[in-house]
Amino acid sequence: MPIDRAATLRQAEKLLRQGKLDAAIAAYASVVEDQPTDWNTANTVGDLYVRAGQPDRAAEYFARCADRLSAEGFLAKAGAVYKKILKLKPHDEHALLQAGEIATGQGLFADARSYLTTVAERRAARGDRRGAAEVRVRIGAIDPADYERRIVAARSRVDLGDVAGAVGDLKVIGWELAENGRPAEAADVLRDAALLAPDDADVRGQLVGVYVAAGDFTRAREHAATVDELKALADALELHGRRDEALEALRSAARVGRDDRDISLRLVRALVEYGDAAGAAELLAENGDGADPQLVLTVAEMQLRANCIDEGLLLLRRYLDCATDGREQVALVACNLAEQSPDTGARALEAAVDSAVARDDWRWAVAALGEFVRRAPTCIPALLRLIEICVDAGLDSEMYDAQAKLADAYNAAGAGAEARMIAEDLLERAPWDTENLQRLRRALQLANIDHPDAMIANHLSAPGPGDNAPAADEPASGVAPSVPPSPNLPPTAQPLAEPGQPRDRSQPAPPHHHGHSSQFALSRNAIDIESILREVEPPRAAAPVPSDDVEIDLSVILHEIGSGPIAAPDLGAVFAHLRDEVGRRSAGDAANADFQRALALNRAGDVDGCIAALEAAARAPALRFAAASLLGRLFKQRGMMLEAIDWFERAAQATSPAPADGHDVLFELADALESIGERVRALAVCLELQSDAGTYRDVDDRIERLTHGGAGE
Repeated sequence: MPIDRAATLRQAEKLLRQGKLDAAIAAYASVVEDQPTDWNTANTVGDLYVRAGQPDRAAEYFARCADRLSAEGFLAKAGAVYKKILKLKPHDEHALLQAGEIATGQGLFADARSYLTTVAERRAARGDRRGAAEVRVRIGAIDPADYERRIVAARSRVDLGDVAGAVGDLKVIGWELAENGRPAEAADVLRDAALLAPDDADVRGQLVGVYVAAGDFTRAREHAATVDELKALADALELHGRRDEALEALRSAARVGRDDRDISLRLVRALVEYGDAAGAAELLAENGDGADPQLVLTVAEMQLRANCIDEGLLLLRRYLDCATDGREQVALVACNLAEQSPDTGARALEAAVDSAVARDDWRWAVAALGEFVRRAPTCIPALLRLIEICVDAGLDSEMYDAQAKLADAYNAAGAGAEARMIAEDLLERAPWDTENLQRLRRALQLANIDHPDAMIANHLSAPGPGDNAPAADEPASGVAPSVPPSPNLPPTAQPLAEPGQPRDRSQPAPPHHHGHSSQFALSRNAIDIESILREVEPPRAAAPVPSDDVEIDLSVILHEIGSGPIAAPDLGAVFAHLRDEVGRRSAGDAANADFQRALALNRAGDVDGCIAALEAAARAPALRFAAASLLGRLFKQRGMMLEAIDWFERAAQATSPAPADGHDVLFELADALESIGERVRALAVCLELQSDAGTYRDVDDRIERLTHGGAGE
């Protein structure tokens, strides 16, 4: 049955005052045995055992007292009692461990470490490796700022078989060290973690980021293994001007992510910047139809300029298959090639011309070829194709102009026989044009024809249809020409209409001659050869003749087609007016309409519709910056940070209307990256922004925070 506590305590006190120590201890002890939670009495028993010279028994009762105080939350009192135990038994592990825990809770880190270190050393001394490791783990948890002991504690988890726990602790420590501007120590810690968990992508990514931040790109490259790690490394190398290494990192990323189309296309863009057309083309071939059409066109032009004609033409056709109105861009590429390599440019233009002809857009084809031969007037393949299309389209005036240029090109190439056939045809059509005479004369000389002037005279004096019988007002016979006509020459031009009758516009009127004398009699339709030949010797520029046969000027053609004249014909103006003629809306117009519709939908609150319209508008280079930047902000407002980052990156790659707009996009991109923990990429963007814009908003503080974990963190 329970004892009377009060009476027993009075009796114990009497015994103590009577000097009966053992009896008093027994009385007090009976109270503790009856009521184990009576920590005050237990403490008294412990003190009496100390007086009695029994430290072990005293420590036993002190431990009861201290444990109870600790359980009830009286930590300060419990700590004092544990200290009493340690005075009696300095190596009492229970007291040391409990005192260490209490000291930690009180912020007395030095005392806590002292208590626990004593336990760890004693366990290690007696060969208790696991026990020592357990205590070291507890020591590492004492002070968050004591990285040295935290690292020891993390490594001690390995002795406990807790590899995952060790890796987790080391990752946290490495991140904190990097944030506090201690990259070398962070790298050491993370390297240990990587050795413990070589397949842990997070550890490897952290390690690469630390090495990149420290500028140790060699070690960063040793550990970078994933696409994201290699991309981050490439970004940093690019920022530091180490372009060759950056390109190699991108190549490695592309090899790792063979199915990652984005990294492949990024590598293509890098190869384009580096001028590696062959490598870019090879990657494009591997990407199938998913590549950016503009990128395909750029690589095609590079291949053509590198004289890889077949490869370049293959890419051009691929571009035409996927690009709306892509033939205009192909024509621009061809015209840019006109001066460097006319034949290559002509082959490139052929693809665009074929596309136009397939749609019966003859005017476009003629204008494009006309602009090309204006830049490369001696390119025979382009001129031949131009004449072919003019014939098919029934464009006589343009055809005659192209024939004249082709004859000149043949003459320039020394192909007299070919030039002669065309020049004769032109001379029959406009025999008074001294330029035609000069063309034929030059062709005959190149063909080694004796007496070219006599040949020309013979050709011009040959009777045309209807000239076999003399006219009523002419003598039945005339003076024979001094040079007999050649039976091999084609007939001359059709006879002119009689006075009062409309003249055939396909046969320009000859100039009038006044008081002309000839060495042979002229038929009604004969030509005054002597006068013409005087103009040929010496040759001089022919006066302009108001006819349909003057040289074709694309600005004149387009003035007739479009709404106004073009002062100096350039290819962009040519195509713009041709699009007006056929009444098709250009891709740029469509994109602009999509963009305006997106703005209207956004104002109306239809964000989903706005996003869809903006994605369509972003395909146009001219609107890519505006559409992509707005898409990035819309996704950011929705909390869709990955999509926002993607569109901000596209906007950053496009041409901004003003530098300030580009700076805003870079700032928002960095902010979005940092918000999802992409600190290395955010730092790279901030450094780029700082390089371009100098002090901009709080970019300096952001760089400091991202690099050294500043106060703003």
